[in-house]
Amino acid sequence: MPFQSNVPPGELGEKWTKYRSSMPLVAPNNKRRIEVIIVGTGLAGGAAAATLGELGYNVKVFTFHDSPRRAHSIAAQGGINAAKNYQNDGDSVYRLFYDTIKGGDYRSREANVHRLAEVSVNIIDQAVAQGVPFAREYGGLLANRSFGGVQVSRTFYARGQTGQQLLLGAYQSLSRQVSLGNVTMYNRHEMVDVVKIDGKARGIIARNLLTGELERHAAHCVVLGTGGYGNVFYLSTNAMNSNGSAAWRAVKKGAYMANPCFTQIHPTCIPVSGEYQSKLTLMSESLRNDGRVWVPKNLEDAKAIREGRKTGVQIPEADRDYYLERRYPAFGNLVPRDVASRAAKTACDEGLGVSPTGLAVYLDFADAIQRYGKSRANTLNEHNPSDARIKELGTAVVAEKYGNLFEMYEKITGENPYVMPMKIYPAVHYTMGGLWVDYNLQTNVPGLFATGEANFSDHGANRLGASALMQGLADGYFVLPYTIGTFLANEIRTPAIDPNDAAFIEAEKGVADRIAQIMSIKGNQSAESYHRRLGKIMWEYCGMARNAEGLTKGRALIRELREDFYRDLFVPGTADEYNPELEKALRVADFLELGELMMLDALDRAESCGGHFREEYQTEDGEALRRDDEFAYVSAWEWDDNDPILHKEELIFENVELKTRSYK
Repeated sequence: MPFQSNVPPGELGEKWTKYRSSMPLVAPNNKRRIEVIIVGTGLAGGAAAATLGELGYNVKVFTFHDSPRRAHSIAAQGGINAAKNYQNDGDSVYRLFYDTIKGGDYRSREANVHRLAEVSVNIIDQAVAQGVPFAREYGGLLANRSFGGVQVSRTFYARGQTGQQLLLGAYQSLSRQVSLGNVTMYNRHEMVDVVKIDGKARGIIARNLLTGELERHAAHCVVLGTGGYGNVFYLSTNAMNSNGSAAWRAVKKGAYMANPCFTQIHPTCIPVSGEYQSKLTLMSESLRNDGRVWVPKNLEDAKAIREGRKTGVQIPEADRDYYLERRYPAFGNLVPRDVASRAAKTACDEGLGVSPTGLAVYLDFADAIQRYGKSRANTLNEHNPSDARIKELGTAVVAEKYGNLFEMYEKITGENPYVMPMKIYPAVHYTMGGLWVDYNLQTNVPGLFATGEANFSDHGANRLGASALMQGLADGYFVLPYTIGTFLANEIRTPAIDPNDAAFIEAEKGVADRIAQIMSIKGNQSAESYHRRLGKIMWEYCGMARNAEGLTKGRALIRELREDFYRDLFVPGTADEYNPELEKALRVADFLELGELMMLDALDRAESCGGHFREEYQTEDGEALRRDDEFAYVSAWEWDDNDPILHKEELIFENVELKTRSYK
């Protein structure tokens, strides 16, 4: 079927303003008659639920957590972007737009990204009004710091807890609407299917995770704000409960999955230390403001470090390779995440890794401690301070900026990062792919909307740091509350949707049959074991580097694993009770299909761009080689068990020049 992006006409900088001023509206008296279901209570879902409730809609919001405060948005530590230009360093809405388009390697819609840059300035004001404790300069003005891929300071932050503080702001707004009766909260409920009536999304089937009961919930439209699917790799920076099942259930009901192979590998994670791990821990990108990334120049030194005969502090300055500063002098340690990740992999592939596994590089704060210590001593009028005093003062400054991150690192690794350089290595973090949506954030299924990381919308092939929080809040507070009216304005005469409609009964039966199938296998292997094996296949063949042979093999291996899953899975307990193993099994079943689609998408996209690096397509110096003549499009996949169908949305660039992305 043809599908339209529905980007409004006009000049880029005026599209959103004009469209917002002329789009269909729902009058206040009619909002009271309309019901909206929102799945997910992170920044995108929570902000949308709070805003739509305040506007007067009847909102039902679902989370599988015991509280919205546990949503994974809490883990985004480093900051949130906004084009405020408080530093007077040349920032602007257009520069944020351009940096985001470029950072995404020219694989996102111009109109969506420019709108994101425009509303970014409102997000900060909203958060401040909610009491979010952003860091401030000595005079009381909001502070900013730099993030990768840009040359200005536009990232607002609350120490190393930005996501947590922003989520608390959204949560208090949501809680107010719950207390007023405008929003009904369903905690410990997981969406297990979308219900369509006459082609429109009209509700969901939810499973009460405490009792196992299946419930029908009806509404005039459904919004998914359920995050990304990075846990398909098993080892990732995501919480273990994070999953892609809500989005995948929508795909199984006809929604398109866009650019599923675009996975972001974050360069600053604590390295894998053993088979026992179930997740990885992210060290915020903000650390690259002051930390310098390096490996030893000599193979002998690297080997000595790996074997424990030397430490990083024993390597002389002349024998260190600050490879990001060397390869990318214009941006240095603040290159985008995909660039930094591949550079770390290259260094370790050359045998220069510094952990026992060989898969780690250093992130060193010694220079920052010296620089800050001298500056603080000067402020205190301490002339000719000793080296020990400089280190003491500098350590205090670094602790003030990043203390909680350093504490977390020390608790996990047992090493003091103020003394020893941190060890880091890339890991799966964020998924730029997601449900295909148009300019209104509506999927190709009428009445089904997707916000935040659940959609593919704004980041192209690579997300710049501090843009996830920006997009989630932009969608929830400032975009969806307008654009949802383009659908609901035509529904004001539609009576309340009946949850006893035949479509709900059929959908509920389909879920019950699927659960019964899973429970009846009674094999010998846990869902966790299948998830771990799937993750190894994904990382090996669809991770930081991919090639046609590996992707073809990986797809076949996933199909074999899926067959074994349905032959030998064991789920203890019963379906009609609290059963986290059943929850896990259902999610892994979805990952086994989604993983195959990711392999297929990566195989189809015969180019390298952003987080998608095909080994066959690289420049002489190992950089990504895009092929704009053939692949300047969004891959929107329609699922079919045997042969998924590819739909293409051509990307048109009228305001930026398509050129090789360079940070040198």
